[in-house]
Amino acid sequence: MKTVAVIFGGKSAEHDVSIVTALGGIIKPLEASGNYVVEVIYIAKDGSWHWDDKLKDINLYSKGGIADFLQNDPAVSVTFDGGLSLSKSIKLGRKKTATIDVAFPATHGTYGEDGSLMGLLRMAGIPFVGCDMEASVIAMNKLLSHQVISALGIEQYEYRGVQKTGFENNRAACIARLEGMNYPVFVKPVHLGSSIAITRVASHEEIANALEVAFHYDNLAIVEEAVQNLIEVTVPIMGNTDDLQVAYVEKPLIAEGSTFDFETKYLKQGGGKKSAKSGAQGYSELPAKLPDGLYEKCELLAKDVYTAFGCEGTARIDLLIDSVAGKVYFNEINPLPGDLYSHNWRAKGVSSVQLVTELIQLAERRHEETKNRTTSFSTNYLKQF
Repeated sequence: MKTVAVIFGGKSAEHDVSIVTALGGIIKPLEASGNYVVEVIYIAKDGSWHWDDKLKDINLYSKGGIADFLQNDPAVSVTFDGGLSLSKSIKLGRKKTATIDVAFPATHGTYGEDGSLMGLLRMAGIPFVGCDMEASVIAMNKLLSHQVISALGIEQYEYRGVQKTGFENNRAACIARLEGMNYPVFVKPVHLGSSIAITRVASHEEIANALEVAFHYDNLAIVEEAVQNLIEVTVPIMGNTDDLQVAYVEKPLIAEGSTFDFETKYLKQGGGKKSAKSGAQGYSELPAKLPDGLYEKCELLAKDVYTAFGCEGTARIDLLIDSVAGKVYFNEINPLPGDLYSHNWRAKGVSSVQLVTELIQLAERRHEETKNRTTSFSTNYLKQF
């Protein structure tokens, strides 16, 4: 059997969400398939790497035992040299080793989902699940994502970027550049997901405080005008450059007047009425019931974005709809959907075991294609020195 390493945790504000994705959405179905040896690599909040089967137990994290465990856990040696191998000391001076065939990243946010880990795995030369480095970098940068969409000529709502250094050096001038935007607006850290540190701003006087919140997590913020007559939807997609599978267009159900922030998404189960086909946090209408023609528009735009960004494996495209104007806008793209959005795929007829299996197959297929590329070029350049 092939050995799959599920990598999760990380130095990210989305650390805890990553744990749930790895343990529930990836490790359990991989083991249930009976086709893989599953090794778990947990990256602690301080950046240290740990490898132990005990890290598969959610109680270790939820009951507060993780700090003591890490303190007594021997360091793991990770070798990236023509592959990925693990080694750690165990009892009586013996060593435990493993060679990894496929990596399955579950690291949400910075130093993982943002392309950092993907670049490392690509240099190691092993297959890894999900978007490659370039697509991950673009997807996890909300400002860059919107600039790409603008370059494609796709209509968007008004947005502007704000740098932390500019804000700190001349706050008044920085805020003045946001004049002319229609309120309410949303202020977001550019590189974070899971709706962390998003602030809804009702007036120009509140913008400075919202930027301070964003800059606590990032050096770049994006300010976006709110879409009127709003319907939010999300579209999970699976596939490489061709033969894409589109899951259901899904509509979050949140209480009227609420913002779909971290607390609403993960701690309040959406704040809306729980449906029979509820999502990972119990808040979704699946499939979304939309005005005539808008469901198809969402599917088409999501596929166009996925292809344009060069996404592979899987990603989730978030869209905003003006239900009166009948317009669909790109909001953002998530290259590592929480829990892989397995609830949506199940409703579409793809089991959790099928989902992780297909994602591994897509990773291996991309890896084989990559191996056939020429990466060297013979020249006489050095002979002149």
